[in-house]
Amino acid sequence: MSHRSYFLVCATVVLVVALAHLTRLLAGWDIGIAGWAVPRWISVPGLIVPGFLSAWGFVLAARARPTT
Repeated sequence: MSHRSYFLVCATVVLVVALAHLTRLLAGWDIGIAGWAVPRWISVPGLIVPGFLSAWGFVLAARARPTT
């Protein structure tokens, strides 16, 4: 697997995580883990951090030189 493909796959997976947090914020979904109600504010850093990592992955994929 080339560097470019690796960056694209990783960036796409992390983008899905960021979009899941965004969807939770916009739709107002409630999530419970073992009886604990997860507050919605948890999704804010859950959107920002993966969003940044995904954007950076796409930048790295664009900069990656083709391997021979």
